[in-house]
Amino acid sequence: MSSPNETTETTTTNEAPAPSSSSNANEGASFHTPSLYVGDLAPDVNESLLFEIFSAVGPVASIRVCRDAVTRRSLGYAYVNFHQLADAERALDTMNFSMIKGKNCRIMWSQRDPSLRRSGVGNIFVKNLHESIDNKQLYDTFSLFGNILSCKVVVDPPTGKSKGYGYVHYETQEAANAAIDKLDGMLIDGQEVQVGLFMRRHDRTDVFSWTN
Repeated sequence: MSSPNETTETTTTNEAPAPSSSSNANEGASFHTPSLYVGDLAPDVNESLLFEIFSAVGPVASIRVCRDAVTRRSLGYAYVNFHQLADAERALDTMNFSMIKGKNCRIMWSQRDPSLRRSGVGNIFVKNLHESIDNKQLYDTFSLFGNILSCKVVVDPPTGKSKGYGYVHYETQEAANAAIDKLDGMLIDGQEVQVGLFMRRHDRTDVFSWTN
């Protein structure tokens, strides 16, 4: 992670650190760092463009677009570090899912602790989504039940079309349970969705029931 005093840079990593986000700007303070993960970026989005975009919100300390160590091609995500937490909160609130180079970016709080994602706590799986449902609509629908750390509709890389399922990771298991209770079997854009706790493949007793 870039320190607040670093200048604009790139990184040579091949693996994305676990990101997280907040559905409420005030909850961002719990992360103690004005650093944001910006995902779903077009391949030609670079540091200078991101610096120009995010500087409109407040002073930016550093930007890094993560790239393949060998080819130097963008991996489709970046980290934006502000000097002030309030500016990072404002960027998350006002710029999430905004269009950059023809693609809607996903902005989340940068979370350094990958154990949050691996623990499975608060993680749910959503199946039978209408093809029109995108990341923003998924976020807007499920954020009613609690603070979302991350959410994503899974798409086919060549076409960018939805595969009909996605994931939502809540900060608490209580929020995940509430979402399952209220939304499982409900109609979203005319299709009845299935919502359940996400389970790793080797932990599932009925793998085929959750195969899309």
